[in-house]
Amino acid sequence: MLSQPRISPWQWQEGEYTVTRTMAWSGPGCHNQCGILVYSKDNQVVKIEGDPEIPFSEGRLCIRCLSLPKVVHHPDRLTYPLKRAGKRGQDKWDRITWDDAYDLIEKNVRKIQKEFGPEAIATLTGTGRNITHIVHKLSCSAFQSANTGAAFLSGLACYVPKISSMRTTFGGFIVADCSQMFPDRYDNPEWVPPKCMIIWGNDPVVSNPDSFMGYWIIECMKRGTRLIVIDPRLTWMASRADVWLQVRPGTDPAVALGLINIIINEGWVDLDFIDNWTDGFDELKERASEYTPEKVEEISWVPKDKLVRAARLYAESKPAAIQWGVSVEQHQMGMSTLTAIQDLWALTGNVDVPGGNIVNRPDIKYYVPPLGWGIEDVSPDVLEKTLGPKEYPFCRYAHPDIMLETMLTDKPYPIKMAWLQATNPLANMGSDPKKILKAMQRLDFIVLADLFMTPTAMALADLVLPVASALERNSIRSEFVGGWWGPVRAVNKVIQVGECKSDEEILLDVGRRLNPDSFPWENVEQMLDWLLKDTGVTFKELREGEKKPLYAPFHYKKHEKGMLRPDGLPGFNSHNGKFNLYNPVFKKIGLDPFPYYEEPPESPLSRPDLAKEYPLVLTTGARSWSYFHSEHRQVPQLREIEPDPTIEIHPDTAASFNIKNGDWVWIENQRGRCRQKAALTPIIDPRVVNAKHGWWFPEKQDPEFSLFGMWDVNINQLMPAGHNGPSGLCAPYKSLMCKIYRVEN
Repeated sequence: MLSQPRISPWQWQEGEYTVTRTMAWSGPGCHNQCGILVYSKDNQVVKIEGDPEIPFSEGRLCIRCLSLPKVVHHPDRLTYPLKRAGKRGQDKWDRITWDDAYDLIEKNVRKIQKEFGPEAIATLTGTGRNITHIVHKLSCSAFQSANTGAAFLSGLACYVPKISSMRTTFGGFIVADCSQMFPDRYDNPEWVPPKCMIIWGNDPVVSNPDSFMGYWIIECMKRGTRLIVIDPRLTWMASRADVWLQVRPGTDPAVALGLINIIINEGWVDLDFIDNWTDGFDELKERASEYTPEKVEEISWVPKDKLVRAARLYAESKPAAIQWGVSVEQHQMGMSTLTAIQDLWALTGNVDVPGGNIVNRPDIKYYVPPLGWGIEDVSPDVLEKTLGPKEYPFCRYAHPDIMLETMLTDKPYPIKMAWLQATNPLANMGSDPKKILKAMQRLDFIVLADLFMTPTAMALADLVLPVASALERNSIRSEFVGGWWGPVRAVNKVIQVGECKSDEEILLDVGRRLNPDSFPWENVEQMLDWLLKDTGVTFKELREGEKKPLYAPFHYKKHEKGMLRPDGLPGFNSHNGKFNLYNPVFKKIGLDPFPYYEEPPESPLSRPDLAKEYPLVLTTGARSWSYFHSEHRQVPQLREIEPDPTIEIHPDTAASFNIKNGDWVWIENQRGRCRQKAALTPIIDPRVVNAKHGWWFPEKQDPEFSLFGMWDVNINQLMPAGHNGPSGLCAPYKSLMCKIYRVEN
């Protein structure tokens, strides 16, 4: 039975304004589903307010959300389809109709399918949000190719490693419990706040990662939760933590194993959980014994006394939780870190208990849409040719690094067409963007769908499609009922901008052209009704009725109640019914199944030869208050907060290089260089610098060579493509080497 709070109407009048209840869920924007009230008049959005009736966000909004009117009505919005008129990158376009655009797509798809096979079409997207399932359906059912996935994100190093690790070790998905599973939130009688929470490798009050709101932790802190923060930077939460472990980037597996070693040696293990529900304890104990506090301090720079204090606080707090960020995946040994963190949950008995780390989405009937939406339309022989699963068993669809090499070499077959949606890989997520540019320029036909003309669109697209924003579409908070750990809710259209079409409209239009049998819906609302069919409500009922938002039923200790396994027996949905303290798939394919530490391949220790010229550890990707990855650079009030890309440097380090605050600085290693502004700060270790990512300058109208100034400031030029972990997952986005020096005018 789905539960729901009572919510007032979805739309009403306040004087001259129409007020529409909806959510700000891409694009632009992040993974979250914050409830918003949109005030509009005469097809213009006037202002945005937080919706206090939505339990997920309780009326809280970030500056990006509040700035939505400036984004939606920005004069540079793409508002009609564009066909390239000159060479790629020349900024010469012809305006065409949607029918002409669809004709062009159909012509190229049919030609490529006939001459090279459907597998020659790649469908690529960016960070998940609302359209992951749409791109998958488009690729599989419309193009009939399973070559779909992240656009050149090396090692799929964002969330896929987490999902893969959890699925293979215990068969589920876990998140820190901050009462988000209940519509009455902190008042729910079953929930208790964590007595301690480890924040590992993220800054949740800024990033609010993956539908996990940072303020939830603050609410827990108000209720007594103490913090341990593991981060190279002194974040806001680190400044308020009982223990801050300032880890050297890339050494997280050693820290995790050190915590495990201390907890086992000090007798702080939850023996009941270990004896009844886990497998591999003795082997893990032996492995962790190698990581004494002294050894971990030598590796990670974390003082041994702080490591012991953190271990004691976490282990002796009942319950306790760990909130982890993408940073733990963006090193080559990320899978070891993930496995070790999962082991910490189990060792302390904090699995699926109130205030611990809870198992989510156990019931397949609540998946929206069905897993692998459209895969049935890919023929077995084409599915067999998918780039990635043969080499890497964790990769369900196309592997970004294999895709890149295939585009460059035509091996094992040529890629002739790419569809890019909600992604800007040249400016944001692609390591070695010049290599990506070279690879993509070899393709015959490239379609890109976005809200703005981006560096990637300018450089590569033959056809650009204007996509509707979150305020211009009818949709649902889909992906999963409970949307990771939030309710199912309606996204309600408020206005129409130009000829923009929603991702759903584009999917349906293209799908009906190419494979109408797999797209039987006459309109988007019918498709949304189909997606919602197992919930028992229609889109109209979700939006207009009292059943909103929908909260999937939630229970604690599901492993004890037979709620996780298909056979209904107690245990976890793993091969042996256990919460495995190792990775069984690793064991099966000949990799070390237990967590271990290996020095980053490019560090002062592993490459002392490089360290002579590039002495600083380079980490990247810290989130911004103003921007979501490469989005929002067009918005004046957001640029006022952060007008230029910055590199954080410790004042002592800056002084040694004669760098002053605000100086433009070259960041360079053996692969290339870019420049950013120096931000002198004591929050970072003198041996480490932190550079910003996703930067370009929409106001720079010299696109042919500089691509909106992107090449000047793009930190990804210093990163290698294809340097994955042993499993094919994770990559060194956050642990490389560099030197810095002042830009001389």
